[in-house]
Amino acid sequence: MAIPLRVRYFEADQQGVVFNMWYLAYFEDARNAYLEAVGYPLQALLASGHDIQVVAVNIAWKGSVRWGDTDVEVVAHVSRIGESSLTFDFEVKRRDVTLVTGQTVYVIIAADGSGKRPVPADLRAAVTAANRNREG
Repeated sequence: MAIPLRVRYFEADQQGVVFNMWYLAYFEDARNAYLEAVGYPLQALLASGHDIQVVAVNIAWKGSVRWGDTDVEVVAHVSRIGESSLTFDFEVKRRDVTLVTGQTVYVIIAADGSGKRPVPADLRAAVTAANRNREG
């Protein structure tokens, strides 16, 4: 699942390079687009009484995205489904060249804040089907 990325002027530093913190926002946008694409948007998770929270993030830079770049996209997929967690892998690419990679682990929690919960069965099924389609 890929979403186009258009860098806004205020996301770049004085050298015109995207400031580090914005990659987390790009990953969140890509995660939400992924969930929507697999038929389980974040609103469905919230409606089921669940939410997600970030518990780990890893970002590696191989190159820079700059203000004014075109043909940039963020690719997202789920690389692991645990008992109560989802691990998303991300790539920020310009014309098929990977500039940034990232991985974010989200834990499923109760929407009322009462603690972690198992990944809902319908979310697990949607992600599993998407992974099958991606591999096949």
